[in-house]
Amino acid sequence: MTGGYRVSMMEGDSVTLQTGVKTNHLEDIKWYFNDIRIAQITGDQTYICTDVQCNKGTERFRDRLKLDHQTGSLTIMNINTTDSGVYELKIINNSSISEKAFSVTVLEVPAAELDEVKRNTAMEGESVTLDPAVIRKPNNVMTWYFTDILIAEITGDQSKICTDDQCKERFRDRLKLDHQTGSLTITDTRSTDSGLYKLQITSNIRRHRCSISITSWKIFFVTVTASVPLLVACLVAVLLRPGSLQHGDVALGRSS
Repeated sequence: MTGGYRVSMMEGDSVTLQTGVKTNHLEDIKWYFNDIRIAQITGDQTYICTDVQCNKGTERFRDRLKLDHQTGSLTIMNINTTDSGVYELKIINNSSISEKAFSVTVLEVPAAELDEVKRNTAMEGESVTLDPAVIRKPNNVMTWYFTDILIAEITGDQSKICTDDQCKERFRDRLKLDHQTGSLTITDTRSTDSGLYKLQITSNIRRHRCSISITSWKIFFVTVTASVPLLVACLVAVLLRPGSLQHGDVALGRSS
């Protein structure tokens, strides 16, 4: 395979897996999920199928797949957590076979929180700042979580970043806190940084000898896109006699 791509999405989103080519009416393009063919378009476009049309009795996506007839790119609509997994692309022409793999992760977000989620995107290697758009008060305690792992905290004029080994191993000195706003910056981002980040803001208010604690949350969804080695990368180039491989599917020992 020529390489792997990692994609993280929120449930309910749509995602397009790009082939990176424009068909020249010579290639057959096939998509697989869990080794099951879910989409195909022949070079002359005489045969096009998605989901149950490709394999009877396997109506897994229920009209949620869309195939671009010009590029062969595959769009998954209204994505859900059960769509997480590896999607394999195979492009076949008369002289070669090339393959790509896409690792798709779909994260579930409670319905009550969907409208509150702020989205941030970055290319791998860039920095991304999660800004809660608030002015931090001296008595605020601001605590950042990534997938429920505590990664940073500001208390008064003190701050802590990655106090446990799990956080240190994942971020390795790539987190920065702004003491004025409480915003969190992730530097030199990686595809594994994609996911849900939550900021807990706790304010302690004293009124008439009583202390009141008020907690609010800010939620961010970060998507870092890049090409990374997902599987053992290899280029599959099979020299074939012209016309010897048309609509069959013989690579990797898989039948259509």
